[in-house]
Amino acid sequence: MFRLPKTLDVITLFHKPSQASSTRVLNILRTASANASETSTLDQASDHSAAHTPAPRGEFELEVTEQAPTSDQLSTILDYLQTKGVNPSAVIQGASNKQDALRKLKEVGEQGFIRPVVVDWNNGRAAVGENESEILKLVREGEASS
Repeated sequence: MFRLPKTLDVITLFHKPSQASSTRVLNILRTASANASETSTLDQASDHSAAHTPAPRGEFELEVTEQAPTSDQLSTILDYLQTKGVNPSAVIQGASNKQDALRKLKEVGEQGFIRPVVVDWNNGRAAVGENESEILKLVREGEASS
């Protein structure tokens, strides 16, 4: 029977190459992506007796951009971060709330956007900064938390 291939989840890194913390996050994500690819290949050939246990995320598409998010993307990112109690000023310099962050993005553009920011669009989560454990949790729990 014909079956459409599953599309990969997209994880985006808003990256600034000149920033050491952003480069560290990129390396963390590249390693996690390579490991996920390796693991999903092994899982396909392994015993599936534990099929009822939620598996960690398989392969994912890593998208790296040096541009600031669009207003719509920023709004979504702030919604994701709000559930974790993260203040908009962690993403947009000097922002006091979501509307202020959106206004500042339009006014000052990329200069006010704080990188690195990692976003899992498919599972509605984001991480700001270089907290490795938070980034790895976001990456590993993809499908398990959906």
